[in-house]
Amino acid sequence: MTEHMRIPLAGVIGSPIAHSRSPALHGYWLKRYGLKGHYIPMDVAQADLREVLAAMPRMGFVGCNVTIPHKETVIALADIVTDRAALIGAANTLIFRKDGKIHADNTDGAGFSANLRQNAPDWQPQAGPAVVWGAGGAARAVIAALIEVGVPEIRLSNRSRARADALRSDFGAKVQVFDWVQAGNILEDATTVVNTTSLGMIGKPDFRVPLDALSPKAVVTDLVYTPLRTRLLAEAEAAGCRTVDGLGMLLHQAAPGFERWFGVRPEVDEDTRAAVLAT
Repeated sequence: MTEHMRIPLAGVIGSPIAHSRSPALHGYWLKRYGLKGHYIPMDVAQADLREVLAAMPRMGFVGCNVTIPHKETVIALADIVTDRAALIGAANTLIFRKDGKIHADNTDGAGFSANLRQNAPDWQPQAGPAVVWGAGGAARAVIAALIEVGVPEIRLSNRSRARADALRSDFGAKVQVFDWVQAGNILEDATTVVNTTSLGMIGKPDFRVPLDALSPKAVVTDLVYTPLRTRLLAEAEAAGCRTVDGLGMLLHQAAPGFERWFGVRPEVDEDTRAAVLAT
């Protein structure tokens, strides 16, 4: 009998998960590079997460992505946690090592920076303050990335002030917290503006922060990518700003995991974007 090589499996765990575009993205890359492997969506309840992760390596999984509501929980379940995942307090990429250990990483911040550098090549993060709206897991990844690239000041505002204060406590004096009623007033002279909230997403409340103080020199990005052109991006574009949609962050954060699982570093280009948008 011929011995066949085990086909590597990967996927994304969350709940809900049917909306995820990650299977289309990884499926496109697998086909593009002619690789054996499969990437599947898995709707897993919080109560089942530990048991599911323990079983996956025995089923042939080499790793997986993790999304809401499991990104924080998996930190406690992993054997090895990278420094950036520990700083952010969440992981989005797991690698199941051959020695049986689970390695947890967070590639969201790297994906955020790569998206801006690709789609706003003249972005100069050191040129002025950044404004970040939101204080969830995505905001933590963005703040860590902004500090890493040398942003001098981060003005943070969230609908719940306590969550924003917690981020300042974790990331230090470079982060200044403002009440949500001031969310539009902190835009003056900001050169990087980031929405990490779900406001403006299809099915969520509208994004209503006034943008009167927005400088046309600012690079504005919205992590929401459904719709691709949010109200924030449309208004920022009308004000003369360079705008970057959130889809590129999804694409770039996925590349490191794909490389670890399937052995090829995928290219994030217009063909990749088109393939994901077609789903």
